[in-house]
Amino acid sequence: MRRHGLLHLCLLLLGLLTLAPAVSAEPLIIAHRGASGERPEHTLAAYERAIDQGADFIEPDLVLTKDGVLVARHENEIGGTTDVASHPEFASYRTTRTIDGREMTGWFTEDFTLAELRTLRARERLPDLRPANKRFDNLYPVPTFEEILQLVRAKEAEAGRRIGVYPETKHPSYFASIGLPHQAPLLALLDHYGYATEADPVFIQSFEVGNLKAIRAVSRLRLIQLVDAEGGPADLPGTTYADMLSVEGLSAIAAYADGIGPAAGQVLAPEGATALVGRAHDARLEVHVWTMRLENIYLPALFRRADDPQGHGDFAGYVRAIAATGVDALFSDFPLQARAALNPNP
Repeated sequence: MRRHGLLHLCLLLLGLLTLAPAVSAEPLIIAHRGASGERPEHTLAAYERAIDQGADFIEPDLVLTKDGVLVARHENEIGGTTDVASHPEFASYRTTRTIDGREMTGWFTEDFTLAELRTLRARERLPDLRPANKRFDNLYPVPTFEEILQLVRAKEAEAGRRIGVYPETKHPSYFASIGLPHQAPLLALLDHYGYATEADPVFIQSFEVGNLKAIRAVSRLRLIQLVDAEGGPADLPGTTYADMLSVEGLSAIAAYADGIGPAAGQVLAPEGATALVGRAHDARLEVHVWTMRLENIYLPALFRRADDPQGHGDFAGYVRAIAATGVDALFSDFPLQARAALNPNP
């Protein structure tokens, strides 16, 4: 009887453990524009460094050239991220455009063929904040999305692990309006390189809604609806991100996307964690928060350090505080340091 009773107790405990909620996994580390804190953003060098540092995903922002090729730039205006201003042959390309309601003056990828764009070289976007990165100015071309996927495949073979890709469609309704939609070339390239289902390590993200819905209609790849603390989607005038983050709004997002990408301040306010992560998880949405950076200027007041001569704050404390809110992934310009913050004693 005693042995039978002990067996019964063990089975009961095993059943309770099975029913108990799983402990939250460590958040995924998404290398924001590559290891952009250490190399000029959106270069193969930045992506390769991030992969070598153990990032789970690399993030290319995608815009298009005049001849319809997807390339990686944070914006289609490239005056601040390339040496285009020093090329007299492109002086006449400088112009003013209105993108998503904002007037911008400079040089735009949609005015360059890929061959023309390849004559330019990348530069550090934040030279005053990251002067060490200036030594890499003018070394690297603007990469195509296909070159990024080729790099990922090569590094997977070298490292023996899958490496995720996390493209953002930049200004998709604007590009569609000028006859250069993202969807077809994006999905064709992903399919060609083996990304076809929700099981594959890829997320497609956008601050707009229409292109995500269009992708969902033809693909099961995982989608992330980006949101911000202010404003709303450029393709839905009158809709605010605040509305989209209500219980009803999150339910609507769940009909076409697999998660949301909020700003860090939307999950961790000065007074503590907000309710957003819980509401999103209740709607069966993942939460991928952006963007973790070392520099004081990007950190909440609680995590700044005035005595650091390089202007770096308590990055590790900030990353751990964000992770404690229950987010599923976080973007960082510094993937190595973000990983170390989550695993201080590996």
